[in-house]
Amino acid sequence: MKADTPMIVGIGQSEYTKWNDPAHDSELGLACTAIMAAAADAGIDVTHIDGITSFGEDANEPPLIQAALGIEELRMSAMLWSGGGGGSCGAVDLAAMAVKSGQAHYVVAMRSLAQGHAGRFGQYDPNWRHASFIHPFGLFAAPQLLALAVRRHMHEYGTTAEQMGAFAIACRTHAQRNPAAIMRSRPMDMASYLASRMIADPFRLFDCCLETNGACAVIVTSWERARDLPGVAVPILSSVHGSSDGWSSGPLGSFNMPLESFASVGAAQLSEALYGKAGLSPSDIDVAQIYDNFTGVAMMAMEDFGLCERGGSGPFCASGAIAWPNGEIPVNTHGGNLSEAYAHGLNHVVEGVRQMRGTSTCQVENAALCLVTGGPGPAPTSALILGRA
Repeated sequence: MKADTPMIVGIGQSEYTKWNDPAHDSELGLACTAIMAAAADAGIDVTHIDGITSFGEDANEPPLIQAALGIEELRMSAMLWSGGGGGSCGAVDLAAMAVKSGQAHYVVAMRSLAQGHAGRFGQYDPNWRHASFIHPFGLFAAPQLLALAVRRHMHEYGTTAEQMGAFAIACRTHAQRNPAAIMRSRPMDMASYLASRMIADPFRLFDCCLETNGACAVIVTSWERARDLPGVAVPILSSVHGSSDGWSSGPLGSFNMPLESFASVGAAQLSEALYGKAGLSPSDIDVAQIYDNFTGVAMMAMEDFGLCERGGSGPFCASGAIAWPNGEIPVNTHGGNLSEAYAHGLNHVVEGVRQMRGTSTCQVENAALCLVTGGPGPAPTSALILGRA
């Protein structure tokens, strides 16, 4: 490991609840809860945090967090533009860059959602960018938009509903071991998956991510500082964010991505950069946390990041390859956005850290490398490779 490798030294999360829970805390309150938990996990005083990053139009302004937590000095703040959940790993990438450049010493990447208090994600918005391109055609929300790309994948490669169901069932099964998961104690089989109501063909209810409130936070610092902390530090071996050639806003925009990559998440170039920075290949990955806004979209992301061949994610999932404990590459061992909570994907980073620390509720034996991806489909998107603590 290089001496300038940025390290994740603290992880934290709030309680996850249904999105319309009227008794839930505010977004600022949830954010502070997660940040304080991450600081405690890292073994640092929360006032020593000096950088804050986020993504997905997070409403919590860093000066308000600074005042609420008594942060002594705020030396940097940044938020990744657009992309929705595409920025979940990107916020960590921003934190890593700030640490490596010396701009800040302890940077927290955070995301907080309290949809019962603020706007509901995924709902029709007449002011959505590209509205004039999509709304006249009845495309009003993310399930309708992303369903078109998945239907194209099904047409080109023969992907089936049952194969998408295998992805959903794996996530739900993993969630049964996770005390924090919204869908714990609610197991699912193929019959119940197929019986769930259609939302936007081919997406059934259980193909779609949860709608929840909650917050996550991860603290990044330098390798030198991490050595002096009592917690277990996890190295960020590679971190990237960006958009592939010609992708633009992809299926969440005007559908102007190249035809040859239409049935993908447009992350092939990003994937190449991710592995190249670490000197690794997809075959080195032991466990993966793949942003799962929708089953079929997450499966296309698995292809873009090389976990299986192009067009092969359906048979790969149906074979049991993504299931813990015996799968070839267990995926979303916390339950993911589909079955743990919709924390806009930062919960995937938290789970990646747990896997590398050896503390996951679905721990992959001897796992040394974890792939984490940001929201597939929107741009920019992002990804991380985490190493063993």
